[in-house]
Amino acid sequence: MKKEVLLKLARASIAEAVGLPYPLDLDGMIQDNPWLKDEGACFVTLTTGDYDMLRGCIGSIVAHRPLYKDLIHNAKSAALNDPRFPSLTKDEFEKITVEVSILTPPQEVEYSSIDDLQSKIRVGIDGVILKHDGAHQATYLPQVWDQLPDFKSFFMHLCMKAGMGMECLAFHPQISIYQVEEYKED
Repeated sequence: MKKEVLLKLARASIAEAVGLPYPLDLDGMIQDNPWLKDEGACFVTLTTGDYDMLRGCIGSIVAHRPLYKDLIHNAKSAALNDPRFPSLTKDEFEKITVEVSILTPPQEVEYSSIDDLQSKIRVGIDGVILKHDGAHQATYLPQVWDQLPDFKSFFMHLCMKAGMGMECLAFHPQISIYQVEEYKED
């Protein structure tokens, strides 16, 4: 039930963003699913093709508004405002697969060394937020472990995403972890 509600709301929001009709009774959906009004943080990921090529991914790390508003905003942003991709077109709408990830609140990880950090990160389970000097920040959802399945490559890419060198763990950045409930269209 939750999966269908979240994916339908995301898909309807994307349709609206690209100018396609997609009937949805939002008020009725919220009335039938009051948990949508609870504060929540989510990511919306769009993929395309047989190999799930990324087509857009935008989200919130920390809950700061009702889940349904966060989902609508992030679905539209993933379709239109991911700086890595051109805006989604009407023609692409039927070709994308939508995924919604609901995040748990991030928890900072205290660590003394890279080896200590590695012992505290659960591959395939933990999403990771990396912050350094207030100028650098990046996150990877737990699903990224599917493409980068070992600690070293995962963190090298995360460091680069944050705009730092591949070996940024040497600077002891702040690391936080979170988990997700993942819902993907079949």
